[in-house]
Amino acid sequence: MALTSRALGRALARAASDKKAEGVVLLDVRRQSPVVEFMLIATVTSPPHLEAVEDAVRKAGRELRCPALRRAKPASDRWRILDFGGLLAHFMTEETRRFYALEKLYHQARPVSWEEERKKTHA
Repeated sequence: MALTSRALGRALARAASDKKAEGVVLLDVRRQSPVVEFMLIATVTSPPHLEAVEDAVRKAGRELRCPALRRAKPASDRWRILDFGGLLAHFMTEETRRFYALEKLYHQARPVSWEEERKKTHA
């Protein structure tokens, strides 16, 4: 059975968090976007950290049989976007995240909890 975009988003949020990404949020943007259902946003601290988080999330997607369909180009050392179909994953530096303010742009989006499952499985 294929994962829903919500379940995939939760798993990818955990993968990003496991690599020490900060401010990890998963947003339900279905009411605001005709193209994507969920958006994962996370802050990275450096270009090597960006690479590590992106690699971990790509690997998690492959392991769940939901590989990234594409990576936005050009690749930047401040912001990466992975397209998983119904989910876009954004990894960016704190400065870039503040400047583009995706959470403000998608202010009507509903946050989706992804940490509760972790607490249940690690309890």
